[in-house]
Amino acid sequence: MIIVSKVMDAGARERALQVVAGVYWQEKNWIKSVEQEIPVDISTHDRTSWFLASVNDHPAGVLRLFYDPPLELPPECQATFKKGFDPQQLLSAGRYVEIGRFMILPEYRKKIFVALRLMGAAVREVVERNYTHFITDVFEGEPHSPLKFHTRILGFEVIGHHLYGELNCSLTRIILTLDILKAYQRLKTQQNRIARSLTEGIRGPLEDKLAGMSAD
Repeated sequence: MIIVSKVMDAGARERALQVVAGVYWQEKNWIKSVEQEIPVDISTHDRTSWFLASVNDHPAGVLRLFYDPPLELPPECQATFKKGFDPQQLLSAGRYVEIGRFMILPEYRKKIFVALRLMGAAVREVVERNYTHFITDVFEGEPHSPLKFHTRILGFEVIGHHLYGELNCSLTRIILTLDILKAYQRLKTQQNRIARSLTEGIRGPLEDKLAGMSAD
């Protein structure tokens, strides 16, 4: 059984940190400190949300949301964007939430519904908060990159690249964005378990938002 819950207390934080330690510290060596990844007073942080996926009560994956991230990358990141894309478009496209720290322990990576349930919880959270878009980056060429999951299943679009970031990794970062309503319109025509998992519990609010767009 896969259960996803929002990290709100010390117990949930410790379980989430087990995943962080297993993936970002021990396996990837991308961070210097596990404890600093998730704030001790997590319930008071309005700018971030952490979600924990458990499989049969064992920690399996985590995902972090960061609300209203800065959309202009500093020059030292050396960002480039795909031909014809103006990064200024991001500033007027909608309200953005950054997906970061999206990781699954090795023994659960073949269970696609761990990732799907984490993303479903993320979608519900941002829709309830009236955000409209996701933005994230993934490492180019990284063996366990969620790039195909993001683009083929969820519908993220690649808009550019940057060379440097906060994690200790020399690989180029691929920048991706997702218009949530646009993705929902595509998913709802598929009528499969993946679509149902991602939109469970929020189809009504999403349909209301689509109706509001049509009325405008």
